[in-house]
Amino acid sequence: MLSLGVETTAHTFGIGIVTDEGKILVNEKDTYIPPIGKGIIPIDAAKHHEKVKEKVLAQALEKSKEKLENVDVISYSAGPGLPPALRVGADFAIGISKKYKKKLIPVNHSLAHLEIGRLTSGTKDPVFVYLSGGNTMIIAYAGGRYRIFGETEDIPVGNCFDVVGREMGLPHPGGPEIEKLALNGEYVELPYVVKGMDLSFAGIATAATKLFKNGVSKENISYSLQETCFAMLTEVTERAMAHTGKKELLLVGGVAANKRLQEMMKMMCEDRSAKFYVVPSEYSGDQGAMIAWCGILASKSKWKSEFKDKIKPNWRIDQVKINWL
Repeated sequence: MLSLGVETTAHTFGIGIVTDEGKILVNEKDTYIPPIGKGIIPIDAAKHHEKVKEKVLAQALEKSKEKLENVDVISYSAGPGLPPALRVGADFAIGISKKYKKKLIPVNHSLAHLEIGRLTSGTKDPVFVYLSGGNTMIIAYAGGRYRIFGETEDIPVGNCFDVVGREMGLPHPGGPEIEKLALNGEYVELPYVVKGMDLSFAGIATAATKLFKNGVSKENISYSLQETCFAMLTEVTERAMAHTGKKELLLVGGVAANKRLQEMMKMMCEDRSAKFYVVPSEYSGDQGAMIAWCGILASKSKWKSEFKDKIKPNWRIDQVKINWL
């Protein structure tokens, strides 16, 4: 069985093709990059996806040496995400499925990050730390669903880094540049905001921006931002592991590539005699392979969509019933 996945939740247009054995044949993508100082403009992202969709599909088919006639399942990211961008991917996937009479499966983008992490890391039942520009959640499987044990109350940690990065004149996304600058920084105080199992990053972004405007160096702000935000996340994650009793931790999402975050989480796991895993960098950001793999899982388990609309921009992961675990 072959699944072709279409990813278009935000800045990335991705096409992945995956077998039912979990072999990733191809993972092509093209990313919309906003001008320096600007965030993602949803309409512009959608225009980018419209422009590159045929090219990315052609590249994926050429590299995989497959034809659409050989694909069994067409999967697409139905949410959560930016509505204009989601519609491009949904319409594209629906068009292919109708033309070639293939099974169509809408995929929850957040769930796809978790499942590609499980596939590529070999974990069985971890606590997931899912961090990206659009999401910050501590998740674990329980009672037929992926449950959220902690999350941001306002902006995600990746978005926090993007906001501060824009103020400092860094290119988008801000995280990788902040990680580089942090290597030469020193700590300055920022708010530490943990509320039970939830977190808040909006005030931290505001405080960091104010410090920059008052003359604090980019290096010191970057170092302090990482230390504060990642310490908060590690605290909440440790409590989730204690509550669930799970002995595996898996970092997924674009922010998972940050080495300092990995270092903090690994130290915490060592203290708890737990195993620590990180999704490979190729699959940490948004891409089509994770959507394709979820299409395989859903198809093999005879999973059925719980909504009839093409897209669901606010589709939470804990709203999805899981029948393949």
